Amino acid sequence: MKNIAILTGGDSEERVISLKSGQVVHDNLPKDRYRCWLIDIQHADWRDLESGASVDKNDFSLTIKGEKIRFDAAFAALHGSPLEDGKMQGYLEMLGIPYTCCNGYVCALTMNKHNTKVHLKPYGVPMAPSKLLRRGQEVDTAELLQLGLPLFVKPNSHGSSFGVTKVKTAEALLPAIEEAWRFSPDAVVEAFMPGREFGNGAFRYKGEIIALPVTEIIPHTEFFDFAAKYEGKSDEITPAEISPELSRQCQELSRRCYEALNCSGVVRFDYILIGDTFHFLEVNTIPGISPASIVPQQARANGWTLSEFFSMLLEEALQGEA
Repeated sequence: MKNIAILTGGDSEERVISLKSGQVVHDNLPKDRYRCWLIDIQHADWRDLESGASVDKNDFSLTIKGEKIRFDAAFAALHGSPLEDGKMQGYLEMLGIPYTCCNGYVCALTMNKHNTKVHLKPYGVPMAPSKLLRRGQEVDTAELLQLGLPLFVKPNSHGSSFGVTKVKTAEALLPAIEEAWRFSPDAVVEAFMPGREFGNGAFRYKGEIIALPVTEIIPHTEFFDFAAKYEGKSDEITPAEISPELSRQCQELSRRCYEALNCSGVVRFDYILIGDTFHFLEVNTIPGISPASIVPQQARANGWTLSEFFSMLLEEALQGEA
């Protein structure tokens, strides 16, 4: 019987999603194989959600009713900081505790939208042109408007669509950049890509990169924002109603990106389909696994229960330490 710490909570606005994801993992991991604890990571306060016991950070353990509990692995269900940005992984590695997500370097890289695109560009991955703006720097709106309208303005290092604006007029550009800077020191201004949106999860299992069935995302809102992602204001069609050839193209691109970024665990890639070509939008190294999330839909469409799927992710993490 393995002791598993399900990492949840976190310090960012994505905390509310992390708590839902963590609960889904807790409810679905097989109880005959794993003893599971929901470990809420919130700033310096780390504790078991059920008992309220504090985590001993010297060895990442719990003591509950006199029992010292040491963890065999950590399941990553924490979106945003301090896990999805790579801060916690070094701590876990020093203690020899495997985890079900990308390493610290990869998470830090992919949390940075601009640097991710720079990294993937030499691999021939299609994507929209964009520009990076540091907080407080002088903004040349005329130069940015050369990308065309509408534009998307995004925080460079944030998830769940917080601070993202679709800019339709020149007058709306500066306020949108200021809004993005509220969530990140850098803002990305990106050309609009007219097309259909898709998401595709991928993970490594027994040496093979497995791309899950593709999902088409049809938001009821202006774009795939927080309400569309988490409040049911989108249609998510899994498997996507596209040709087998397009599905294979999307899955192959996901495997290429997964390999190029040296990912671990389950990762979701988002794309815009323009004509017959998928264009990279962004990557989520700890994608949502709440009841409304895309990756659980894809796992079920592939014929797995969530219990089976989560067990595969844990097996792969544990095998890496064997």
